[in-house]
Amino acid sequence: MQATMRAAYLPGNSTVEMRTVPVPAPHHGEVLLRMKTSTICGSDIRAIYHEHLGKGPEGYQGVIAGHEPCGQIVEAGPGCRRFKVGARVIVYHISGCGVCNDCRRGYMISCTSTEYRRAYGWQRDGGMAEYMLAEEKDLIALPDELSYADGAQVACGFGTVYEGLEKIGINGNHAVLVTGLGPVGLATAALCRKLGARQIIGIDVVEERMKIARDLGLCDAVLASGSDNVAQVKDLTGGHGVERAIDCSAHALARATAIRATRKWGRIVLIGEGGTVEFNPSPDIIHEQKTIYGSWVTSTWLMEELVERLVRWNLHPAEIITHRFPLERAAEAYALMASGKCGKVAVCADEELK
Repeated sequence: MQATMRAAYLPGNSTVEMRTVPVPAPHHGEVLLRMKTSTICGSDIRAIYHEHLGKGPEGYQGVIAGHEPCGQIVEAGPGCRRFKVGARVIVYHISGCGVCNDCRRGYMISCTSTEYRRAYGWQRDGGMAEYMLAEEKDLIALPDELSYADGAQVACGFGTVYEGLEKIGINGNHAVLVTGLGPVGLATAALCRKLGARQIIGIDVVEERMKIARDLGLCDAVLASGSDNVAQVKDLTGGHGVERAIDCSAHALARATAIRATRKWGRIVLIGEGGTVEFNPSPDIIHEQKTIYGSWVTSTWLMEELVERLVRWNLHPAEIITHRFPLERAAEAYALMASGKCGKVAVCADEELK
């Protein structure tokens, strides 16, 4: 094993700082991964890359970046019970205390321990490096049918979307609206297709992302964001509106569109982080008998279920990756992701660097 490795840090001024640091050694219950793919999340751009927005224990602690990691175990510390050297794994990106009520449910994202809850790439070293330490309890097995790039997408984006869709339910009776066609919105459309949605409508403001949705056949109709979107959606659905709407944009007007373009008795889930929204409770929600859900990341057990279903559906999340970069070009990768003129952006090594 080499003694040092290259790693990427985010100083908070829209740049990436590359450093040479020691390769860590796994302790009890930990594994050392050879990183294969680490994709870039919009939350990293919003809350770390441009500036450090988080405060206190929720803030970025100056660690190695990257909370969507997937790799192969090259060393296992004492006490590991399931995963061995050579195993292909996804890393659930929040390491919780393991004993609070939320952790026991598998929702380590909601761990209540201010002392032990630490997110990879935010409060503990993440995947933008040659090697990465992870706790065995945070690992999800990656089947041979899925690539490491597929797995990195599950680590946050596809897993987060799957949670939200499970809350509102998607089936063949549903027309679905997706507001925001960034990587999370593209993942939403892809999963809705496999869950049987009869009609998928997407809205975005960036032509490059609209084109990806069209080219991959993820949406039946793609609309440019505008003041007439609610009317357009109703025209496409026989005047009724959609049964289900998912906001992935975090934009106030897009969220309002998702709410108002949903038909009576429909369900809306808000996934996009940040921003605000304004709506009129009586006409927009109460009188129309609509329900709004919030959804934050997912659980370890539901992520395992998603991985199983991806194999069953022959769905490969890596299809929405439009650009791959080697680690030494991480600065270019983050700058491209920040531009919004792309699909998912990945930092890759070995067989995943095509």
